[in-house]
Amino acid sequence: MDFVLNYLNTTTIGLLSLILFCLFLYNPFKKFKGKEAPRVAGAWPILGHLPLLSGPNTPHRTLGALAEKYGPIFTIQLGSKKAVVINNWEIAKECFTTNDTVVSSRPKHVAIELMGYNHAMFGFAPYGPYWRELRKITILEILSPRRVEQLQHVRVSEVQTSIRELYTLWCSQKGESGYASVELKQWFSHLTFNMVLRMLVGKRYFGGENVDDEKAQRCVRAVEEFMRLVGVFAVGDAIPWLRWLDFGGHEKAMKETAKDLDSVLSEELEEHRRKKGFDKKVDEFQDFMDVMISILDGRTIDGVDADTVIKATVLGMIAGGNDTTNTVITWVIYSILRNPLVLEKVKAELDIHVGKERLVSEDDISKLKYLQATVKETLRLHPPAPLLPPREFIENCTLSGYNVEKGTRLFTNVWKIQTDSNVWEDPLAFKPERFLTTHKDFDIRGHHFELLPFGCGRRMCPGISFSLQMVHFILATFLHSFKILNSSAYPVDMTKTSQSANTRAISLDVLIKPRLSFTCYENNLSHFH
Repeated sequence: MDFVLNYLNTTTIGLLSLILFCLFLYNPFKKFKGKEAPRVAGAWPILGHLPLLSGPNTPHRTLGALAEKYGPIFTIQLGSKKAVVINNWEIAKECFTTNDTVVSSRPKHVAIELMGYNHAMFGFAPYGPYWRELRKITILEILSPRRVEQLQHVRVSEVQTSIRELYTLWCSQKGESGYASVELKQWFSHLTFNMVLRMLVGKRYFGGENVDDEKAQRCVRAVEEFMRLVGVFAVGDAIPWLRWLDFGGHEKAMKETAKDLDSVLSEELEEHRRKKGFDKKVDEFQDFMDVMISILDGRTIDGVDADTVIKATVLGMIAGGNDTTNTVITWVIYSILRNPLVLEKVKAELDIHVGKERLVSEDDISKLKYLQATVKETLRLHPPAPLLPPREFIENCTLSGYNVEKGTRLFTNVWKIQTDSNVWEDPLAFKPERFLTTHKDFDIRGHHFELLPFGCGRRMCPGISFSLQMVHFILATFLHSFKILNSSAYPVDMTKTSQSANTRAISLDVLIKPRLSFTCYENNLSHFH
């Protein structure tokens, strides 16, 4: 018996030694780690490629230029974090189909930790039970086509009120030419903010007699600061062990903004809870906060309490809904002012399908194919997020033949994909007609990987219907209601701005003049006098 045991032990030790020797010669983990996408040269010690991305050009253009040198997929170093950048539609398709689960998480950023209720915001939450449950609630109960349709009256009343206000401004400020000067970007911003706020919390923050101006300004300033700080790369994101130094004072600003935002959101939540059950009929309009209170009352989601979930979700929708919509509309106006023939075609289509004796209704939008193509072309050339919000690989995987380690960040250069000359003829030209001819079947809902302005896969923007409904209706009504001209012979070149959405530092000064029957504007003028 002892002989047998000794033999087995000797044999086992021999087999283990052979296995270890083979692993030494052929290390699968070593091979996995070594075969990564081409690494960009010029990384700095500690900082990596961060200085490269802080240059004079926008990051998406800088990374797009690197793709010309290193190919459609390459690796960069952001401090201590490795990142893969993808720049063509084939790799995007592989990434968001074959590997979609693996890249469905978000990295934990300092800004979202401090201002986004410790990553409780739906759009920035890590992949897991919390995100999956909130995604289900958000899509089924808040952003579903049914809910978007139920809120039609809010969009219509806000747009029509804003058109009347703009008409009143024209009446008081028109010059000898018959035109009045307007700063459109702020006008659109107030309109979209009112529209989003009414759908979310049941009140408007600009115009009207019952508006709390102090609270409105406090909310707007806090949301604008939130959007600015979300785009800041805090030192703690790249070099965690230097986070305590807070270079630039970004974390201090984030904490102050978080306090301001939570104050406003807590007031709204408390007000909604007080009103709940009082003077509210079953079929009466419910804003998004009402709906979320009804769904989540007393519940927690993966350990996060209901109040935190509601405030985080409403904040995400205020920031995303207003900023994205306003950015897209601003780019459309900018683009058509630089392309007068496009503007004439949009107006001709509106006159055919709507006429000049009434305002646009939402039922008209489906007939306005050229307007929809114009919005698509704008989203192709000027996506709201030229680099999609970063994701994080939660497992080792293979992408385009290269091995990617768990924990690597993923950046998708949507701008580069959507201006690829292999897909788009004359890719930098503004040509809405391409979406009525060669690319008429392309949609923007994540089914065509050559066109991804709202992302794709599990983490694509869930508010596409919500946003597009607003964009199409606001643009159609405004362009139908007013003639517009550049206030300067040389329009501002918006492509030079360095903000993440490319429009925040820009004003859009135009001249306007009514183009419909005056009764269209004068009906119900007393509504806001």
